[in-house]
Amino acid sequence: MIRVANYNRLSAARKTDNGLYLTDEEGKEVLLPNRYVPEKYAMGDTMEVFVYTDSEDRLVATTETPKITEGGIAALQAVGFNYHGTFLDWGLPKDLFVPKRNQQAPMLVGEWYVVTVYVDNVTGRAVGTSKLNKIINNDEITVRPKEEVDILIAVRKPKGYRVVVNDRHWGMLYDNQIFTDVKLGMRMKAYVRKIAEDHRIDLSLQQEGFDQVKIAADEILKMIDEADGTLPVGDKSAPDEVRLLTGMSKKIFKRAVGYLMSHGAVESGDTSVRRIEKKNI
Repeated sequence: MIRVANYNRLSAARKTDNGLYLTDEEGKEVLLPNRYVPEKYAMGDTMEVFVYTDSEDRLVATTETPKITEGGIAALQAVGFNYHGTFLDWGLPKDLFVPKRNQQAPMLVGEWYVVTVYVDNVTGRAVGTSKLNKIINNDEITVRPKEEVDILIAVRKPKGYRVVVNDRHWGMLYDNQIFTDVKLGMRMKAYVRKIAEDHRIDLSLQQEGFDQVKIAADEILKMIDEADGTLPVGDKSAPDEVRLLTGMSKKIFKRAVGYLMSHGAVESGDTSVRRIEKKNI
């Protein structure tokens, strides 16, 4: 059985001008377009492909990697819309459609949204929905303080990022707990800092007890070395400029640079930080 919005292991059956037809054990076919057909193969060879429907609702296979599969959770960017709904970029030539009825709030092009994917029983198409209250909620917390968790960077907030924790809960990663480059849609490891009485989960990218300034200082040294000795942000650079270049808040950046200066490793100016001695701190 060929499953839409899923990876399928299928067999090479016949070649046409449009591509290679693959079949399942029941003999059902799906086209793998020419641009995805491997240079070397033999009839009967099995291939793992992702299957979805094209603009004419025909099954099509691809070797490209989607950002989400059926039942998964991902943060995707809205790239288009029509009267019936919004299209999200899920990494494939045909965008993922989210009907208006499936939108928790109206979706705007350019913004990011946490969604899951299901296959519509009537059309057989992969469809997105941002109505996730039954999937993601903080009613019964399943994580504990200091526990390592998986997070999905979901929504930019004034003081940090709203994240999805273990694909089950909402959490908050504040700017002062970020010491590396973070982007919307990214998945990464984090640690539970605390769980409030209202079940709000606060997170950090470092384990409790680690010297956060030392970690940030090490990151800055690495960036300086990669930039041939000078980092083009300094004491008077705008906070947004510092964050864009380093992924850190201005406060953490200044503390880390001060730490490096006290150890004689860097020299700081208004708009730059320069390496003056190449040594481990």
